[in-house]
Amino acid sequence: MTTNDFSGAGTDPTAPDDQAPLQAEPTVDSADGALAQELAEQTAKAAEHYASYVRVLAEFDNFRKRAARDADQARRYAVERFAQELLPALDGFDLAESGDAANPEALREGVAATRRLLTKAFEAAGITAIEPGSGVAFDPEQHEAMVAQPVAGLAANTIVQTIQKGYVLNGRVLRAARVIVASCA
Repeated sequence: MTTNDFSGAGTDPTAPDDQAPLQAEPTVDSADGALAQELAEQTAKAAEHYASYVRVLAEFDNFRKRAARDADQARRYAVERFAQELLPALDGFDLAESGDAANPEALREGVAATRRLLTKAFEAAGITAIEPGSGVAFDPEQHEAMVAQPVAGLAANTIVQTIQKGYVLNGRVLRAARVIVASCA
């Protein structure tokens, strides 16, 4: 046997390198495990986001249904307050019908009282009259010209006379006032 002067006792210098100490390289199993864990985390996050999406979708659907129900009820009962204001005026008409027809002064007073009740109900509902006086400039947004006639002393396109009152509901014209308008002579 030959004696070689190697510092490694008991090692064979001719031995292949595959017996060298192994380094800690990631194995396929550990890489797959990390990917599987990452996939599981992302799947859990996706499930949370989907559940949140479904909750928001359900809340929105409930909101939409509630808003539609509220709008439907508002349409159905929008005139309730106005109708309650009109009931006393209707009662006044009933009294006038059942009253003494031989007393025209009492009938006139009853009609005036009923008119006051109607006016009060209209004011409570935001309805105001358009009743332009003579000499007021014609406004096609609020007035409807029924006749145009030359009138001395009035400029063209000014109101001569109001034939029928108009009415406005909270700034929106319900019916334009019907008027006679001065024209060029």
